[in-house]
Amino acid sequence: MRIGVPKEIVAGERRVALVPQAVAKLVEAGFEVRVESGAGDGSFFADEAYKEAGASVVSGPKEAYDADVVFKVRKPELSEVEMMREGSVLIGFLEPLTSPELVRKLAERKVSAFAMETVPRISRAQKMDALSSQANLAGYKAVLIAANSLAKFFPMSMTAAGTVPPARALVIGAGVAGLQAIATCRRLGARVEAFDIRPAVKEEVRSLGARFIEIELEEKELEDAGGYGKELSEESKKREQEVLAEHIKASDIVITTAAVPGKVAPRIIEEDAVKGMKAGSVIVDLASEMGGNCVLTEAGKTVVKHGVIIHGPLNLFSEMAVDASTLYSRNITALFNEFVEEGQLNLDFEDEVVSGSCVTHNGEVVNESVKALL
Repeated sequence: MRIGVPKEIVAGERRVALVPQAVAKLVEAGFEVRVESGAGDGSFFADEAYKEAGASVVSGPKEAYDADVVFKVRKPELSEVEMMREGSVLIGFLEPLTSPELVRKLAERKVSAFAMETVPRISRAQKMDALSSQANLAGYKAVLIAANSLAKFFPMSMTAAGTVPPARALVIGAGVAGLQAIATCRRLGARVEAFDIRPAVKEEVRSLGARFIEIELEEKELEDAGGYGKELSEESKKREQEVLAEHIKASDIVITTAAVPGKVAPRIIEEDAVKGMKAGSVIVDLASEMGGNCVLTEAGKTVVKHGVIIHGPLNLFSEMAVDASTLYSRNITALFNEFVEEGQLNLDFEDEVVSGSCVTHNGEVVNESVKALL
């Protein structure tokens, strides 16, 4: 069986779907691996390293897509789908809930497409959870961006000229990215508060040394089956904004990570809250690509509004391309291993990992959420 690894063509994407270490294991297991030349350059994995791992390095995308199984990081362009064999398998971040044309094209080509973001969040699938592995990196990097922009110490500093108090940080959203942001802020010595609509994460926040902000909302069920926060009612959103505004104004750093899968990010920070912040304060909005948690965020830009520095980073994972690629490579190979038996493809749709992550198969859209949108 042949596995193809094309070079990512999305602007700014430096990750690669397979690192040489993972290639070596696949080759040892009897698979043929083709890697497009330069695919690993952005994450500092040279062609020579892939050759030493046993891969064939091919000159262009057509040869990489000429495979039984294609490993990708980002969703392919429609022109890339045309290069795929009919009946082949595609695995990657496919953004199926926001990419209807791509989903239709994959179905037309009879590609069995598996989305890393729809892998069920069950214990057995933890090693395949690429959303978590990448979010962990983003939470860490967000704090470094904030620390670099803030014109103050993070930790308390005792000097001959007097004591400098620690920076005050607020993390909104206590998923994987948020928890890593809390931990990193604490390691750097900041005083940290955190908020999440899911009361269940309170103990995790406290265990990291942060104060959990509790807000009474009208909804009783605040978490979906996948463990993500549900969308709030307008009344609850207003209550959340009002309470958080006071904490935002008192913070030197605000890091936002709140997102609802397949939807525009919830607006949590209004302009008045930004106006109330001290000049020189910093907001890092990790939801900028989905519309932003702050009303003043500009995706892909750093702006200064009312004296506050607002970062709207895109694809922050690529800023840590070596570890991001290595972790993703482990996730995608773990999922792939669920599809094979004795070196051959065996797609068992009775298996909840296989059925849960599949978007298209045999010319049809099989994911119920995607099917409903189409």
